[in-house]
Amino acid sequence: MKWIHIVAFLLVVIGGLNWGLIGLFHFNFVTYLVGIWPMVESLVYVLVGLSALYLLLTHKGECKVCSKK
Repeated sequence: MKWIHIVAFLLVVIGGLNWGLIGLFHFNFVTYLVGIWPMVESLVYVLVGLSALYLLLTHKGECKVCSKK
């Protein structure tokens, strides 16, 4: 399950950086990379969203800071 956590974390970081670029410069990096394939672009956004949901639901069990008593 560690690999799922790593992939989810990376996708959430990519999504967060992409939102930062959109907010600061109106530049969508995902569209820039895969915009010629709309289905792939949609898949990236779905995977980022699912990754965020996964991390939200499993955070307390995975996080060393949050699991301390």
